[in-house]
Amino acid sequence: MILAVGNTKGGVGKTTLAVNLAVARALAGRDLLLVDGDEQGTALTFTQLRAERLGEAGYTAVALTGAALRSQVRQLAAKYGDIIIDVGGRDTGSLRAALTVADTLLVPVQPRSFDVWALDQVAALVAEAREINEGLRAVAILNGADPQGGDNEAALQMIGDIEGIEVLSTSIVRRKAFPNAAAEGRAVVEQSPRDAKAIDELTALISAVFV
Repeated sequence: MILAVGNTKGGVGKTTLAVNLAVARALAGRDLLLVDGDEQGTALTFTQLRAERLGEAGYTAVALTGAALRSQVRQLAAKYGDIIIDVGGRDTGSLRAALTVADTLLVPVQPRSFDVWALDQVAALVAEAREINEGLRAVAILNGADPQGGDNEAALQMIGDIEGIEVLSTSIVRRKAFPNAAAEGRAVVEQSPRDAKAIDELTALISAVFV
């Protein structure tokens, strides 16, 4: 499966989700390729830190952008069980290229008005990509959700009104476990002490996306 994790808005936690998904799938025995399609290169930096701390990353990681992302992912698809592409932060050639080769686009959205409003642009890009990639599935997940309060439900209602993007029932709550694990080159499923709620949320996301 080819999964793109992206958004036209930065700061939504897409790289955190991408690397956690990559590690979890690799630990589950999948032969995984992580593609860093973001010019900031955060996913690749995480992978390098992980290899230094743990001896090996456990998956393959490459940096690809623009047209090269499209062509290389197509060539590499048969060699890997899963490919996760970390891309976006704005409307780029890399994001558009990823949408033409992905099976699913995962769009992290924080429960804030500006984040939800940006989904209209994502929906337009998805509609355009489906002219080439008819089977593209687009799903939004509330990421960095509030532990409690009404903002989450309000955001979910607004997202649900956007045509062409499915809203996942599971959410990722804002927890210290994610940045703490990343600082050590780990995913939350490897972190000690374990945050059971963070692990449960990530596991639910995996079940919803990798179907």
